[in-house]
Amino acid sequence: MKKVFTLLGIALLALLAYLAFWPVSVAPVAWEAPPDQGYTGDFAVNDRLTALKIVELEGRSGPEDADIGPDGLVHVATHNGEILRIEENGAITVFAQTGGRPLGIEFDDSGTLYVADAYRGLLSVDRGGKVTLLAETTKDGSPILYADDVDIAADGSVYFSDASTRFGAQDNGGTLAASVLDLVEHSSNGRILKYDPAAGETTVFADGLNFANGVAVDDANSAVFVVETGNYRVWRFPMDGSAGTVVLENLPGFPDNINNAPDGTFWVGLVSPRNPVMDQLANSPFLRRVIMRLPDAMKPAPLRYGFVLRMDASGKVLETLQDPAGDYALTTGAVTLPDGRIAVTSLTEPRLGILDAAPR
Repeated sequence: MKKVFTLLGIALLALLAYLAFWPVSVAPVAWEAPPDQGYTGDFAVNDRLTALKIVELEGRSGPEDADIGPDGLVHVATHNGEILRIEENGAITVFAQTGGRPLGIEFDDSGTLYVADAYRGLLSVDRGGKVTLLAETTKDGSPILYADDVDIAADGSVYFSDASTRFGAQDNGGTLAASVLDLVEHSSNGRILKYDPAAGETTVFADGLNFANGVAVDDANSAVFVVETGNYRVWRFPMDGSAGTVVLENLPGFPDNINNAPDGTFWVGLVSPRNPVMDQLANSPFLRRVIMRLPDAMKPAPLRYGFVLRMDASGKVLETLQDPAGDYALTTGAVTLPDGRIAVTSLTEPRLGILDAAPR
């Protein structure tokens, strides 16, 4: 019996040593998470997203972003590299294959599609579906490791996010796995890049963000709105280079995309509710390293909860669309369609959600 207890003691010590000292890829930084007010006030629970109509993507998954093409049809990005087009009769056709992991997509006025591809960088796609690599490094040679979302200014400049310069999507198990590493580390290494099509150069527009995500140019072409997922907030960065300001903060979940609505407001998707354990450990880098040593099944994971909000340019929340049951979940954002309906996108769903426009 004594031998058994000795072996158990050795095993326990080995386990504790593993949890305390085994090398991990993250170097967590201490920070203060704002108190989570949950789904109250402007974010009070409703079930408006439960009325979604579903468009199956025929075996594809992850329609993370959508946009309306020059033909008036909905186009969506998917995890297998395809940009899909939804025909008027509901049929799904392939518009382009990027050969990577397309996330944010945006058409310009000429019909060219710009794509933030997490594996490849910034791409363009012509009307015939031909894909061109525009930028995989910045002007100073810095690699673009996690292109995430994109929008286009009136002068043709393309603004896009490089979510993490520490954890590239392709080299760290894909977009979701890499985002978890960056959010756990919380080292403020995300940035917004600006591509000049005339010069063919990409420069840094803003940096120091914790997982830089959604990007939207306002209707006045005076500012770029940016989602900072890791700090649960939305920024406004003036195009003239002056200091950015936070317009919406302390969100009850992890914000993802931001898209323009026709009336000058913005749609913002929340992928998942905040994780109370990770918030409590915000100021405990050591314990966050311990969590990264746990088996994947024991690590915090996104919860299924559908949530999209609409805000104005000042950050005032105008309405929310929610699905507490999570039938359509990990919602990344929304796009207003030409007929007034709303396309709701998702990180993981094998389908696209369509919501008939309705008063609040």
